[in-house]
Amino acid sequence: MELSRVEIVAVDDEGAFWDDRSAVSASLRETPPRVPAYFGYDALGSDLFESITELPNYYLTRVEHTLLQRHAEEIADLIGCERIAELGSGSAKKTRILLTACAKRRPTTYLPIDVSREMLAASGRNLTAELPALRVQGLWGRYQAGLAWLRDRNEPVVVTFLGSSLGNTTSEERDALLSEITDTLRPGDGFLVSVDLQKPAQVFETCYNDPPDQPAFARFRLNYLAHLNRRFAADFAPEYFYPRAHYDSTTTTVQVHLYATEDQFVALRELDLELVVRRGDSLNVSLSHKFHHPQFVADVSARGFNLRAQWIDPVWQYGIFLFVRSN
Repeated sequence: MELSRVEIVAVDDEGAFWDDRSAVSASLRETPPRVPAYFGYDALGSDLFESITELPNYYLTRVEHTLLQRHAEEIADLIGCERIAELGSGSAKKTRILLTACAKRRPTTYLPIDVSREMLAASGRNLTAELPALRVQGLWGRYQAGLAWLRDRNEPVVVTFLGSSLGNTTSEERDALLSEITDTLRPGDGFLVSVDLQKPAQVFETCYNDPPDQPAFARFRLNYLAHLNRRFAADFAPEYFYPRAHYDSTTTTVQVHLYATEDQFVALRELDLELVVRRGDSLNVSLSHKFHHPQFVADVSARGFNLRAQWIDPVWQYGIFLFVRSN
């Protein structure tokens, strides 16, 4: 492998995003307190999440993987672009399928955006070892910083957002992120995104909770508290919390909370913040919005995109959508 084919660019001030006290403080002051989603994806959290994707009840990764296997060649033809950026790339396990199809057709530059430098480096090494026509330029930072970096480059690009991660935002965060993606892309650029569509509550609650004797979700979610402890001299006691996901049909969102089993007084010294947590109180560590198909297409199209193609699993109602910026 040629080392020059893998480059990591710090786009967020050398990882200072972990110490963004304003965002963390504001979210922890909500009712109930909320931990920013990206705090789950430090180096340890990124590894822990990979074990979730292997759970038998976690259909999202499996279904998306199958869709990409079936349609990667078609998607690669429709994309027709040499630069592919990805928000929240992680291990790039699924994206590898698409990149393989693209690299067969043309030299391709992959621009993964992720908060884990270790994951960017590892996935870059693995991908370039397998794909001689691929170059990886990892963008280390949050989504907004990566998109700002792309905006400063006057080159065609396709932005991908897989793993149904668009749903892992509040409506305000989602609106802001879609606006930034829109501002980043020029006419003719592509936006490839996957979303999970609405289904019965039981399907979601089975998917987002651990099966017996397989605590992958619990380990991942409790790492949020351990990460806060490390970063902000906090004293959360993860052993006195347990995770539970439930589906809220009024907001069509899976909500994941950590529930306290004991009364606690938590000090986050470097945030100058104190939390009183009573037994039964919870912290929100994750949410996953589930989309209504026609409304989703209409909302993205209203931002100046045309729907070029869509691939939807008929059983699981999970889809991959390719939009093209029109104006």
